[in-house]
Amino acid sequence: MSVIIKEEDFIQSIADGIQFISYYHPVDYIRHLARAYEREESPAARDAMAQILTNSRMCAEGKRPLCQDTGIVNVFLKVGMDVRFDTKRTLQELCDEGVRRGYLNPDNPLRASVLEDPLFTRKNTRDNTPCILHVELVPGDKVDVQLASKGGGSENKSKFAMLNPSDSLVDWVLKTVPTMGAGWCPPGMLGIGVGGTAEKAMLMAKQSLMEDIDMYELLARGPQSKLEELRIELYEKVNALGIGAQGLGGLTTVLDVKINTFPTHAASKPVAMIPNCAATRHAHFELDGSGPARLDPPALSEWPEVHWAPDYNKSRQVDLNKLTKEEVASWKPGQTLLLSGKMLTGRDAAHKRIQDMLAKGEPLPVDFTNRVIYYVGPVDPVRDEVVGPAGPTTATRMDKFTGMMLEQTGLIAMIGKSERGPVAIDAIKKHGSAYLMAVGGAAYLVSKAIRGAKVLGFADLGMEAIYEFDVKDMPVTVAVDAQGTSVHTTGPKEWQARIGKIPVAVA
Repeated sequence: MSVIIKEEDFIQSIADGIQFISYYHPVDYIRHLARAYEREESPAARDAMAQILTNSRMCAEGKRPLCQDTGIVNVFLKVGMDVRFDTKRTLQELCDEGVRRGYLNPDNPLRASVLEDPLFTRKNTRDNTPCILHVELVPGDKVDVQLASKGGGSENKSKFAMLNPSDSLVDWVLKTVPTMGAGWCPPGMLGIGVGGTAEKAMLMAKQSLMEDIDMYELLARGPQSKLEELRIELYEKVNALGIGAQGLGGLTTVLDVKINTFPTHAASKPVAMIPNCAATRHAHFELDGSGPARLDPPALSEWPEVHWAPDYNKSRQVDLNKLTKEEVASWKPGQTLLLSGKMLTGRDAAHKRIQDMLAKGEPLPVDFTNRVIYYVGPVDPVRDEVVGPAGPTTATRMDKFTGMMLEQTGLIAMIGKSERGPVAIDAIKKHGSAYLMAVGGAAYLVSKAIRGAKVLGFADLGMEAIYEFDVKDMPVTVAVDAQGTSVHTTGPKEWQARIGKIPVAVA
């Protein structure tokens, strides 16, 4: 006898799951990050972890997004062959309606990041649809649902290679991870797929990120298979690279490494690697025809007693309203600053439009002279908020615009997450500017420093518009100083040498 899944039950389950994962970290992630925080010796990495843990608790309590990038939705369905859906819609349409309802929830609206045309118009769909759906028919009378929201910062660091059969997976991973930079917001998790075909390897890597983080338990009991031995080897060797939280250098870069395999052609060895970031978001539930799924929230006692707050003794307070190039030039690499005053925002679309306007000789909607720009696309506010979660986006995407902004607009400093590339660093050094790093994965915490927000330009771009934020004690780290020294280079190099398990490469 078939089990009937009602259309409304399915849609509501997807919508509820999306809301749930937007503000609750999985318990396994909280526990492993808390352990990593306790053992971390790098002050910069420890401070970043403290911000992420504090942000996580705040989101659980306030039911607001862990990250301003609320992701592109991945849905993995295993549909029992004895199941019948009471609907005239396709499974894609059902999932998309659940996504739409979840993202437009008025109590906790989530940021719409999906664009309907990837090549030309790149127009936002405004409801984060469509989702990415994978369906498998299996024996049984239930529907197994795995739901994940994957942020662009980590998704963009996905890697794939067709290795020779005799090539070493370990060598490839250790060569590849340093090229990923910090845009995936470590500490997180690496999902690896080996075998099958190109698309199968990528799918296995993505699916492995839905598994519980269990490296602590694995290390405690010891490996029981060659695959577990390999997981431990990669976990230890990747962490020995010294990349650390947010790429600042430290003991923990990954909390776990997962590996899925599948038979492959004798001439092939397809390998895919996809990271999960500090905003790890996924849920797993079953539908059996009895109604919508129920997801039980984690107990607040699962979070460690970590409550980050500004350190006025160790941080330099900066008045953005009186900022000069001379003061910017005095900042030191790794120095922590607390920013107060007014800053501008802008990211990819805004920078492209500024570039086009300058090329045509058109006036810009805002004056960037002696201003700081924050690379951010915030979540819409609710209730008494002036802005929703507003953490930094990956700064390297703005590298190609940096020279133009510093040379033609009067801009004197930038804020984002992760490292800057050689082109941006050269421009920063040439113009005596600086790049400041805010912690990715602490979006709700950062938003509490924003006391005012208004759109000044490009309102049609939605979350990519140019805002003016009025901030009070917003925490940042000097990541690239006016001399071009980058802590994303010096930090990992120092901690790799300290850890000492992998020899430091000779320049």
